[in-house]
Amino acid sequence: QVQLVESGGGLVQPGGSLRLSCTASGRASDYAMGWFRQVPGKERDFVGGISRAGTVRQYVDSVKGRFTIPSDNAVNTVYLPMNSLKAEDTAVYYCAANTASPAEVIDGRIQTYTHWGRGTQITVSS
Repeated sequence: QVQLVESGGGLVQPGGSLRLSCTASGRASDYAMGWFRQVPGKERDFVGGISRAGTVRQYVDSVKGRFTIPSDNAVNTVYLPMNSLKAEDTAVYYCAANTASPAEVIDGRIQTYTHWGRGTQITVSS
């Protein structure tokens, strides 16, 4: 069973950058990996993800052009570099593994992800 640990969160000013890391106990490249975020009182939403084959990346419209998952992640780590951060990006960010996804598919539905990290807080504020 894969275990996931997020790191890299913190406080950043608007317009700043952060890079989140998601370290897996096994090979992250064996799974489709997704990043989600959640603010208090709201549902956990898909932010972006990378397919198991590493060939497909997908993002929610609000982060396109600002968040880019690299295609050359480490074997057991997936990154989420975030640029031009906005106050509305403030949330707890979670990484998750989809163990059943076909090699070149990203599924943004939360119910398809079976393994989750505990999350890391990102606060964008001046």
